[in-house]
Amino acid sequence: MRAYGDSTLPAGIRSRFVDNVNGLRIHVLEAGHETAGRPVLLLLHGFPELAYSWRKIMLPLAGMGYRVLAPDQRGYGRTTGSDDRYQGDLGQFRMTNLARDMLGLLAALDIPHVEAVIGHDFGASVAGWSALLRPDVFRALVLMSAPFTGAPSIPTATDGRPLREDEVFPNITRVGHGLSRLDPPRKHYQTYYCTPQANDDMMRSSQGLHAFLRAYYHQKSADWAGNRIHPLSAWTAEEIGKLPSYYVMGLEQDMPEAVAASMPSAVEIAGCKWLPDNELAVYAREYARIGFQGGLNWYRSRLDPQHIMQDQLYPGLQVRTKACFIAGASDWGVHQSPGALKAMETRLSTDWRGLHLVPGAGHWVQQEQPEAVLRHLQAFLA
Repeated sequence: MRAYGDSTLPAGIRSRFVDNVNGLRIHVLEAGHETAGRPVLLLLHGFPELAYSWRKIMLPLAGMGYRVLAPDQRGYGRTTGSDDRYQGDLGQFRMTNLARDMLGLLAALDIPHVEAVIGHDFGASVAGWSALLRPDVFRALVLMSAPFTGAPSIPTATDGRPLREDEVFPNITRVGHGLSRLDPPRKHYQTYYCTPQANDDMMRSSQGLHAFLRAYYHQKSADWAGNRIHPLSAWTAEEIGKLPSYYVMGLEQDMPEAVAASMPSAVEIAGCKWLPDNELAVYAREYARIGFQGGLNWYRSRLDPQHIMQDQLYPGLQVRTKACFIAGASDWGVHQSPGALKAMETRLSTDWRGLHLVPGAGHWVQQEQPEAVLRHLQAFLA
């Protein structure tokens, strides 16, 4: 596996590998590395993304005086060493182990702590767990696009009876039965992502991988007019069923089929400045080579009952650093879990610094509106 060539990245961002990190060889992008002694920012991507997703804000952050690190996380991109098979060891994808990956990366680079860990989408969960467990290393927390509510608590019944399994484990499992009874019947995307066929569905999509990714990124962005965002009132099938098809799809659909109807026109694609075709091609090349299963295993781990029970060992633990949340105003990810946003704002951090919804951005906020994100980051880090 080789580093990116110069033609892939903006000049000033370098691509390299760090060996012997919790069993991994981690591919990392860096900016501001030329000057020793700078405070460090660690940027963590989500699904289906890469370290490359941070390319638009790395150099400006370096221009503010930081050394900026963005790794391909376990199961993604050019990072190797994980068992990414569907039948592989799912325990390696637990959030606490993904946080351990980041501790190992910093140790390998002789970095004792970072000024802030910044996570987008699923990377927000890794960033949150990192700050939750090691505030001495991760000294501030920025969450993007996916609310993080902290460690799950152990549910208790108020009437003395034993809890049913659907009361102990995630709401997604509980609501799934109701979704299947809607008209038309549907299923939650995370349930679908846990199935053995999800990776093959996306790799062998009828429209081709590049076109599938184009439709997926487009539909979750502010470019798609169908993203009319509003809070959901409750965790019920009827309310969750109001989400777009990339969250709640037809019961017999796969993800490429779910987003195909919203494929942008040739004119829309040509006008997409935040993700032109040559940049989308970087994602398509990487996923064509490695597939999606490594990233999908994160979803499987999150919904695994044994992993949930282990994460319930930390109930009530708060982030003891300053924290904030940045997301696109047109991002359903902010509201896809009813109650999560309020729980994050009121209970996550002992030093909560606010929520910022960026106009003109959907789910890919740091790519769609990098200048606005940078203004919020600069104010937060000052």
